[in-house]
Amino acid sequence: MSELDILCEDGPLLAVNKPAGLLTQGVPHGIPTLEAQVKAYLKALHNKPGNVYLGIPHRLDRPVSGVIAFARNSKAAARLAEQFRDRQVRKVYWGVVERPLESPEGELVDWILKRPEEARVEVVAPGTPGARECRLSYRTLAFPMAGEGAGEPIAAGCGIPGATLLEIELQTGRMHQIRVQFSSRGAPIVGDFAYGASSALLERRLEDPLLEPIALHARSLTLKHPVRYDWLTITARVPQAWTWLGITPQG
Repeated sequence: MSELDILCEDGPLLAVNKPAGLLTQGVPHGIPTLEAQVKAYLKALHNKPGNVYLGIPHRLDRPVSGVIAFARNSKAAARLAEQFRDRQVRKVYWGVVERPLESPEGELVDWILKRPEEARVEVVAPGTPGARECRLSYRTLAFPMAGEGAGEPIAAGCGIPGATLLEIELQTGRMHQIRVQFSSRGAPIVGDFAYGASSALLERRLEDPLLEPIALHARSLTLKHPVRYDWLTITARVPQAWTWLGITPQG
């Protein structure tokens, strides 16, 4: 088991920097999950003889890294879940897309529909039966070396000529929302072959495609502490794999 990157441990609130390629929860026994790793950590830390309670108010896709918040008792879990449900939590992501968008900042609004029997979504016409509206805002943090606009460039040697670093804030939290919204505009997330990417995040592809990371990282969560109710911002460093893009883990 890899060592957990603990970001916050404050009373019933625990936050961890999830590595890409690891499932959050909800799979058959024997498949590694972040849930199992956190439970094992708490069991050892507190020398618990029985089962460990762990509330999980939100998830990240398997190939996505970044902040995940957990609750260590049911009351805190309910309070955190309510914040996520009522969109009180500020969710900021960093994503590297394969080319710059037409505008260096803006808002994207789409309707997306889950494909039957597939772990995929697609952008559809507004009002399509079963579709849900999704919204996000973004701003460009770094342009490609030879790209358009002004700003700090991503390293020229990364091998992805159009690679552009975005900061993304979700207004809604739909399945694969960020991935499909940028892909539908011809700017897929680097490494996200499920949504049209042509460039890998890693310099060498992995043998197991399920473990392949994409350049999407849950950078920070801003939420109320489930006991004190003061606002906290929890920030996660980007993965080491991003270094060859010119983005350091301390960034």
